[in-house]
Amino acid sequence: MDYAVCAALVEKGDPDRFLATMAAAPALRGGLFTLAAYNLELARAPWASKEPMIAEMRLQWWRDLIDEIAAKGVVRTHEISASLVQCVQEFGLSAQNLDQMAAARLWDAYTEPFADQDDFDEYIDHTAGHLMWMACQTLGAQPDDERSVRAYAYGVGVAAWLAAVADLVERGKIPLLDGRDEGVKSLAQQGLERLQSAKPSRNFAPALRWGWQAEPLLKLAIKSPERVGDGSLYLPEFSRKARLLRKSVLGRY
Repeated sequence: MDYAVCAALVEKGDPDRFLATMAAAPALRGGLFTLAAYNLELARAPWASKEPMIAEMRLQWWRDLIDEIAAKGVVRTHEISASLVQCVQEFGLSAQNLDQMAAARLWDAYTEPFADQDDFDEYIDHTAGHLMWMACQTLGAQPDDERSVRAYAYGVGVAAWLAAVADLVERGKIPLLDGRDEGVKSLAQQGLERLQSAKPSRNFAPALRWGWQAEPLLKLAIKSPERVGDGSLYLPEFSRKARLLRKSVLGRY
């Protein structure tokens, strides 16, 4: 798989995921970089315009592309479309999952808050969950592995969400059901419990390693929930990269 274009996009737009993917064996990187690039395109589509309808049109473009891939016909041109077609065909990825990843990002285009906990959980599962599950499928994951991978991905998704809260608020969003310290701690604890209870196979470590920062971030949010609101929920550069290196050398996630 020629993933050079996808890798370049991820290196520029999602450098942490790029570093984690580069820790994988070269033969395993194609599917990972392709999915990471697709996720990146979806994540930034809602922010390309302040007009919600324009953002929705951009996301619909991707949903139409996924429909074309599912129909096995002519697929519109984009710098990652050929790699995405190949990835779907080679690994048997679900077009429905890819479509739901795009549909979930409609929340980002508007200002309505999540309706309830189930609504929030679905957003996390359709973004972080679908992404990590399909990434693991490129490494040989089978249906019996899905539950544990999605539980792990939920914790990863919550950690990333909490780290992004301050930016989302600045953009006019209402990202949390309960923005008080106790609400933040409760959400972080929920994410941490799912993360720690999930036991996906180490065979999928190259994909699961995308969440290498999640556990310490969740613990930090529990200890100091005010860091979520002020935008300081992040790890120091040295400890962040040292953690990734250690996990890569040991084959862990």
